[in-house]
Amino acid sequence: MTAPSTMGPVQRALYSALSEDATLTALITGVYDFVPEPSPFPYIAIGEATEVPDNAHGRFGRQTVVTLHVWTRARGHTVGLAIGARVTALLDHQPLTVEGQHHVVTRFEFSQTLTDPEPPGDIRHLVLRYRVVTEQPT
Repeated sequence: MTAPSTMGPVQRALYSALSEDATLTALITGVYDFVPEPSPFPYIAIGEATEVPDNAHGRFGRQTVVTLHVWTRARGHTVGLAIGARVTALLDHQPLTVEGQHHVVTRFEFSQTLTDPEPPGDIRHLVLRYRVVTEQPT
């Protein structure tokens, strides 16, 4: 027997946590899984995810690592970093409702600022990664 994937439920939980926060939504134009073209900046795209088993003592568990992308059109990283700080405040070691799972913890792993080198060079990208640990409820 194996546990079902938690990638979908974790993605939906992250989307809810981010899109339902008034402070964050005042800073961005949207939270997307698929970004419609054209979308005004700044926005957050839920990106890549990996999942590994994290079973313990007869319980199925998962560690799901999700990458979030903050995209801005700004003259520096200040706007993206402010958005990233709010995202981390909402997720890092905060409760998360993951459908069908007991949420153990969400941990911030890293962030990285990037600049799109293509002219005019005004697109900024902040990469954020979080580890979501879940287990099947008892």
